[in-house]
Amino acid sequence: MAVNIHNLIAAISPDIYCDPSVKEEVKRIVKKDGYLKAAEKAKPRESGFVDFDEIALKNPFSSPGLKDPREVHKLVYDSFGESLEPLYFWILDTLMENYGKVDKLTDNFISSPGSAHFAEMGGRATRMQEEAMKILGTANQIVRSVLNIIYDLKEFDIRLGAYHDIHDKDDKKRKAALLSLKQIWLDTVDVKRNTSSIKGFVQQFEYVTLIDAFMAANSLEEVEKLDLNDRVKKILEQRIPEFLRWVDESEKELRKRYQVEKIYLKSQVNAIRLYARWVKPYLQAAAKLEQNARSTAALVTSFNTTLFELALLGEGKYDPDDDVKKGDLPTMVKNTEKRVYSPIVIVEINFRSVPERASQQGGYGFRGRLEAEFTSYALNDQELKVLREEIGKDDVGEVLKFIQGATDESLAQIEEDINKYTNEKKDDKKEDKEDKDDEDVNPFTSLFAFKDKKDDKKEDLSKGIKPDSTIEKAVRSQAIIEARKGCRRLYDGYKKAHSMPAFPG
Repeated sequence: MAVNIHNLIAAISPDIYCDPSVKEEVKRIVKKDGYLKAAEKAKPRESGFVDFDEIALKNPFSSPGLKDPREVHKLVYDSFGESLEPLYFWILDTLMENYGKVDKLTDNFISSPGSAHFAEMGGRATRMQEEAMKILGTANQIVRSVLNIIYDLKEFDIRLGAYHDIHDKDDKKRKAALLSLKQIWLDTVDVKRNTSSIKGFVQQFEYVTLIDAFMAANSLEEVEKLDLNDRVKKILEQRIPEFLRWVDESEKELRKRYQVEKIYLKSQVNAIRLYARWVKPYLQAAAKLEQNARSTAALVTSFNTTLFELALLGEGKYDPDDDVKKGDLPTMVKNTEKRVYSPIVIVEINFRSVPERASQQGGYGFRGRLEAEFTSYALNDQELKVLREEIGKDDVGEVLKFIQGATDESLAQIEEDINKYTNEKKDDKKEDKEDKDDEDVNPFTSLFAFKDKKDDKKEDLSKGIKPDSTIEKAVRSQAIIEARKGCRRLYDGYKKAHSMPAFPG
């Protein structure tokens, strides 16, 4: 994750967590360019130590938690004789136990170029990339096939439009469709007779009225009514029934081919979806194996050193009704409509380690220095939703931004055409009606996840979230206090579990 998580939270909730010196500018950037851009400018507010016993005596509507909204603790654990994995899993397990829901936000690493770990991880990444490119190459060929099928189906639509209109009740439409089909028959079927074709008779023997008469007559009865010489009539008596038989047979054949092409399109689309499923693990693995942590002075080229960056988000629960029962909040809070506020903690872990091969199969063990920072927040359900969405956007932007930039518009057009032909009903006479099947048959959304149809009607939070009401300020203040207590317990528990000095009590 390229964006700083604390800056992003300050951009999402600037009234609570953003430094006053840039708060108004951050709000303007959010409305204009979105949260990720605003996070580049945002700065989190500084917070000091609070006495929970003292703060509990204050009026909750004075919002004491909002004055110091963050709890921040940092510790350094340096032990080159001890493995780092148990320290990470102690934090993870404690978060799961105390908060219930834990998300991994960041998982980056970088190794010194001269180390064996660098070479091995680079080799693994290369293998993942090669496998992904093989699958994408095959998928690309199928995409080309899909494009050709779609173009063929569009031509079928045009041809079948004329056959559809010859059965129309409107006499003008029917005559226009017959004239169109007669022209096609003259250019593609009758022309193969060469000099004995209708056009051949006109060119070679100057039957100048033959083409006009053929266009005018639609049955043998109409041929008899035309004022023509016998030779022309005999030619028309032969060609008009032949044309009518061709119309019937060619319509059946064209509709059959149209159905076959649609079935083939579905099979190709399903193949792309299958390849999309196959390539996903390789793309994800290749992205995770990229060495994208920040390079610092601790990374010396010839040393055997690896740096890790990890960030975890623990999301807890806060029920204001509990504070109402205890008398910390008035009963009016219970009956007032409000958003849900959750105490969360962000744990950022930086490892500086010496990788040691643990087995012949290539496994590594890590020992060295750990730096952990624990930060508390209290966010409502809308802010948490936006936070997760923006983190997801940032990750997708890092991995797939070049692909998306080149293909967004074209994939949208392909999606429209694919849905048109794969969702149509089998009755071609009703092909203008929409299919009510909601299944997502577009293979590209499963691979790149450009569009989420489920969120189309949901509230748009992209330009900012409405401020807290008076009741919500009091609830958030209490949630902030709970978040600070939880963060302090986590930090204090870690120190006690590892025989370090901790807060008394």
